[in-house]
Amino acid sequence: MRDYQLRYLPQFYQDIEEHTLYISRTLKNPQAAKELLEAAEIAILERRPHAEAFEQYHSRKERKYPYYRIYVKNFVIFYVVIPEGNHKVMEIRRFLYGKSNWKRKI
Repeated sequence: MRDYQLRYLPQFYQDIEEHTLYISRTLKNPQAAKELLEAAEIAILERRPHAEAFEQYHSRKERKYPYYRIYVKNFVIFYVVIPEGNHKVMEIRRFLYGKSNWKRKI
């Protein structure tokens, strides 16, 4: 099977920047921030070939495209799969701290 095309929303970049800056600057652990970025990238790329083969996240909001989750350390990456012509796009939407009230944010 062909890989899904990847697309990252600006909100994902904002989320991941916020968390890695906090880890790097506030917690004074730039190595942990770097490792988190690397782990997130690896997890997304590993999921890419079979993005729809995992359980959907069922939220209370009605959505055009269901959310899927990837767990990375203490964080959750949310994405959707969008058909576009003769291919599908794995759209990475959010990067949220797993112990926060993330259900309100998606």
